[in-house]
Amino acid sequence: MTADDVLIVGGGVIGLSLAYELARKMASPAAGVRVLDQSLPGRESSWAGAGILPAAVLRSGDHPYLQLAGLSHALHPVWSARLREETGCDNGYRRTGGLHLARTGDDVRILRQAAGEWRASGIDVRDVPCDGLAALEPALDAPAVLAAVHVPDEGQLRNPWHVRALLAACARRGVVVESGVRVEGFQIEKGRVKAVVTSDGTRSAGRVCVSSGAWTRALLAKIGLSVAIKPIRGQIVLLNTAVPPAVPPRHILNEGSRYLVPRTDGRVLVGSTEEDAGFDTQTTPEGVTGLMQLAITLCPSLRAAPVEAAWAGLRPGSADGLPYLGPVPGVENCFVAAGHFRSGLHLSTGTAVVMSQLILGLSPEVDLAPFALDRH
Repeated sequence: MTADDVLIVGGGVIGLSLAYELARKMASPAAGVRVLDQSLPGRESSWAGAGILPAAVLRSGDHPYLQLAGLSHALHPVWSARLREETGCDNGYRRTGGLHLARTGDDVRILRQAAGEWRASGIDVRDVPCDGLAALEPALDAPAVLAAVHVPDEGQLRNPWHVRALLAACARRGVVVESGVRVEGFQIEKGRVKAVVTSDGTRSAGRVCVSSGAWTRALLAKIGLSVAIKPIRGQIVLLNTAVPPAVPPRHILNEGSRYLVPRTDGRVLVGSTEEDAGFDTQTTPEGVTGLMQLAITLCPSLRAAPVEAAWAGLRPGSADGLPYLGPVPGVENCFVAAGHFRSGLHLSTGTAVVMSQLILGLSPEVDLAPFALDRH
């Protein structure tokens, strides 16, 4: 049996970020942080996402979710610089700005309402006149757009690069990351997790945090806790604009919940579907065709861009759209950080900070009451 100070179940971006933050904060050089992942760390939804970082502002008095988003957004450039300094890894952080588009009357109404809410939360949102859209974004089929707003502070990360940087930083700080270790149960004694039973033996730790994304519900059921998390499949297509006359957009293009994300190497990510398909990670002809149609109608030159790859990931959706962050009721040394849906990468930095504060016995700088595990 191995013993650690903190054992994190799940090696996605939430679990790895939490491990990294805990390792930074723990004063004792002997303090141990261990991460268990049932497959390869960071290879599920953390790897599959497009890496969009929506603009957010940290303000006191806002709903705790907005505070968490604002804290996370402010931390991303800080973490990017720190990870590069510690590991030499570029995580692909770029502040590219985003355009939010509407091409139907109903979508115009929805976009204007959203833009008003963003402005009210302190985000810099700029209306783009239709006759100025082509100059701002030459790749776009501007005449088809009825309304557009520009959000300069929208950014992006390269998901695989970010996971690679986190893994390297965790290793440098002594975090033990185990791959291919499946958690099969928990030994509970006197209101505490005494040990975690795995496919590779038993692990013990002073504190345990379950951060297993879409698999969290099944794991927590083993200790009698029910949370409303389920997998929502999202398909993504990767285009390569190296073939003329394909031209990648300059900005992240958003139309409702779907998007085009240009990478610096000329590739463009097109996403994403939202499908209640259980744990099926297969792409479908309908999903890929719909995403290709989105890309071509927004940026007609992308018709010439070949599909380089297509994949799907499982987002951990919750019933009310909020993640579960906090202690497990009745189990004093067990915590949960899961259920971030489409925002796991964006909220990972802030989640790591507030959950590390909670696990270490400090007062989290964001009120976690709305994220309580028993709120339903």
